[in-house]
Amino acid sequence: MITALLYIVVLAVVAGALFFLASAIFGRGEELDPLPRGLTLATLPAADLAGEDVRALRFQQVVRGYKTSEVDWALARLAAEIDRLRDLAGQGEGGSGQPE
Repeated sequence: MITALLYIVVLAVVAGALFFLASAIFGRGEELDPLPRGLTLATLPAADLAGEDVRALRFQQVVRGYKTSEVDWALARLAAEIDRLRDLAGQGEGGSGQPE
């Protein structure tokens, strides 16, 4: 009985020492502050958007997929570029810019 108790005490001391050693080496589990609201890591050029820019676009992954704010931003940027190109195409044809 004494031997089993001694093993448990030694096991607890060794586990505690390993825990504190790992905590000292790897830190206390602090996390970085979140990015400021509205800031995204996804990037697209301000002008002259090309297909390669869209193909190279990457989003942050979160628990349930991609970060919604980044995807919304990219879609809004692409929609604005499509609208701009349609307006340019419409001006070049001398028409209303609407496809027939």
